[in-house]
Amino acid sequence: MNISPLNPNALPISTGNYRDTMIGRILQDLGKISAEETERILQLQKKEGLRFGDAARKLRLVTEADILQALAIQFDYPYLAPDKGELSKELVAAYEPFSPEVEALRALRSQLQLRWFNHGNKALSVISANAGEGCSNLAANLAIVFSQLGEHTLLIDANLRRPTQHALFNLREARGLSDVLIGRASIEVIREIDAIANLSVLGAGTIPPNPQELLNRKSFTELINIVQDIYDVVIVDTAPAIAAADAQMVAARCRGALLVSRLNETPMSDIANVGDQLVVSDVQLVAAIVL
Repeated sequence: MNISPLNPNALPISTGNYRDTMIGRILQDLGKISAEETERILQLQKKEGLRFGDAARKLRLVTEADILQALAIQFDYPYLAPDKGELSKELVAAYEPFSPEVEALRALRSQLQLRWFNHGNKALSVISANAGEGCSNLAANLAIVFSQLGEHTLLIDANLRRPTQHALFNLREARGLSDVLIGRASIEVIREIDAIANLSVLGAGTIPPNPQELLNRKSFTELINIVQDIYDVVIVDTAPAIAAADAQMVAARCRGALLVSRLNETPMSDIANVGDQLVVSDVQLVAAIVL
């Protein structure tokens, strides 16, 4: 989706069309400044030897956030304009990519690359012991930071009990993983996220009465194999591991897991229990993170 002067509130703050464009033009196209204000900025820039953004801020015509948006476009770094968009604000990697929280996500991304993805692996399950420990939120934001790296990324919601990814990404496709596994749909139900380049999401789909049996089907293994041939990175969200064996089955198909826990909330016995499940399933614990 291109940002044009006729549509200053366009949502994606990245198009790849502005790499050689001056920041003033980008700010105009975003509707942040007018042509007359651009001239004022240029005059001050020439008079005081300032950078365009610094001159614009000195005149109080733009904010630091406006400059960051323009730079993101210029450097083809996709994120969403603050206070705009249909995606959940819980997707901080999409809305606040320069925050300390997202910087920590990028550090985690680097560790996962070094330990897992750089060794020929493409799929990674994200698991937690219990509900409410941030597993789904982390999976979603992790998928976003991989897409921001330019990796062709797929996020799969394999929590067939209480799925959340369809709500986070405002998916309008009702069909999803469960429908694919029983043959009622194909991978064509995977949806590209227009507002975030390089990111696609496969929602959970119809909530089934037998999630554990579905995830144990050969069709799930086949699906994971197929999408690994299509995407660079496949992040798979899972149901809480203590309540059912769903997460264990998903992790076994991915062969690797990122374990999420909550500080001062997740019992150590539960973490140990999940660790034992991974060992039994011959799953590599790639990393563990405490939120």
